[in-house]
Amino acid sequence: MTAETSQPYRERFFFARDGLRLHARDYPPAIPDDSRAPIVCLAGLSRNARDFHPFACTIADELGRRVVALDYRGRGRSEVDANKANYTLAVECADVETALEALGIENAVFVGTSRGGLILHLLAVAAPHRLKGVILNDIGPVIEPKGLQEIAAYLNRPQTPGNWEEAAAILRNTHGAAFPALSQDDWHDMAHAIYVERDGAIVADFDPAIARQLLAVDLTGPLPDLWAQFDAFRPFPMLAIRGEHSSLLSPGTLAAMARRHPRLTTFTAAGQGHAPLLHKPDVLAAIKDFLLTV
Repeated sequence: MTAETSQPYRERFFFARDGLRLHARDYPPAIPDDSRAPIVCLAGLSRNARDFHPFACTIADELGRRVVALDYRGRGRSEVDANKANYTLAVECADVETALEALGIENAVFVGTSRGGLILHLLAVAAPHRLKGVILNDIGPVIEPKGLQEIAAYLNRPQTPGNWEEAAAILRNTHGAAFPALSQDDWHDMAHAIYVERDGAIVADFDPAIARQLLAVDLTGPLPDLWAQFDAFRPFPMLAIRGEHSSLLSPGTLAAMARRHPRLTTFTAAGQGHAPLLHKPDVLAAIKDFLLTV
């Protein structure tokens, strides 16, 4: 949804352990199903809670599940961190635990897109009691360097759109080849999720220091894997989604995840790359089927 005529969520603010002010969107269900755990959504590296808006509205309305979408530090409505060294998986994992405490969530089904899924690998080791189920969106324990190279390139090639039409066009020109399934409305919705209007300009809604960190990573060879952490997911039901054209999660890694995890279901999002939009009908149907079991 590009324009929200009514606000189906509450703005929630709380403080990280180091005092930074963090933000989340909290979507209450229309008819609560108190027997089911809430859904907690974790976005990608430079993304924010707005990514999950159409998905969260549908799950809250149709399945009666509370949905919470977090803004990591330096993204969305959370504060920018003056200490750029804090933009790490470990710190962000601790922030997720703080969010759960602040929002009164004992455990949840987690949706982790890209960076969010990496955070969940750490959370499964540090606080397994927080997990009821896991949805990994185009991420796994092995990251393809080519995919990370592409992310580093476009995040560090800032373009300032003059209007929202240009913002959608920039995204379509950058990612369109990997996302033939997306409509013009999808690109406009994505623009409003990624960009924000600030001081009369339309800008990407994250601290640029987050993108610059990628420039220091050696992407010429294999990256360290997280198989040991992935094994901590074994007690929990899991859905692993891969974009058909993803360059970050390979088909081989997805197959290896399925062999290694006895309770894992895989799904390929047709016509999408990294990372699939969760509210597209085929992906949403697979997620709803999974959520009915956890």
